[in-house]
Amino acid sequence: MRIIPAIDIIDGKCVRLTKGDYTTKKIYNENPLEVAKQFEASGIEYLHLVDLDGAKAQHIVNYKILEQIASKTSLKIDFGGGLKSNEDLYIAFNSGAKQITGGSIAVKDSKTFEGWIEKYGGQKIILGADSNQGKIAINGWQQNSSKDLIPFIKAYQKKRIQYVICTDISKDGMLEGPSFDLYKEIINECSSNSDGQSIKLIASGGVTSIEDIKQLRSLGCEGAIIGKALYEGHIDLRDLERVI
Repeated sequence: MRIIPAIDIIDGKCVRLTKGDYTTKKIYNENPLEVAKQFEASGIEYLHLVDLDGAKAQHIVNYKILEQIASKTSLKIDFGGGLKSNEDLYIAFNSGAKQITGGSIAVKDSKTFEGWIEKYGGQKIILGADSNQGKIAINGWQQNSSKDLIPFIKAYQKKRIQYVICTDISKDGMLEGPSFDLYKEIINECSSNSDGQSIKLIASGGVTSIEDIKQLRSLGCEGAIIGKALYEGHIDLRDLERVI
């Protein structure tokens, strides 16, 4: 299972929110590159980089930070936050992203998102399926859509999406453990489509301990995104080295 630390960016700084609420912003480092280099030095290979300014602005904003981390580390970066147009996608990939995550656009402009899957393939396009009380949340988690989580994932599974990042927003930043039952349900319900293709589920939100990571792995999650637990010291990078 891939271990994927998260860096969320507001005003060029490394921050964390609680349940996606911008008023809960806490700055952990003024220099995201410094944080990324710490991850790399601990044997981390992957990074989940979120442009929170972009999520609010509805277009890519912090691509220079993406470019800086991609050019000065060997981390494989998946990038998300506000990607709404073909130009946004071009900028993200041109700035060094290995994968991009589309959430709101997959709800609000499925034709464009499906075009991305067709053009770049399921290896490079990740479906962001963030859940608030069973509904897909959009616009930087500021509102709920009418889409139910499982049918939403299944619909894109038929469109040959391979990777899905799912965050239970009620767990995000709470340091109370992930939604194991939710992830188990997704894996069971989306185990394979008519072509026998299973999704690769990346769990996000609430990961607080090494035991959480081990349990997610035992469920069959392809990856686990870790945020506040790293910044608050609940998980030590040296412990992650041993897991990796």
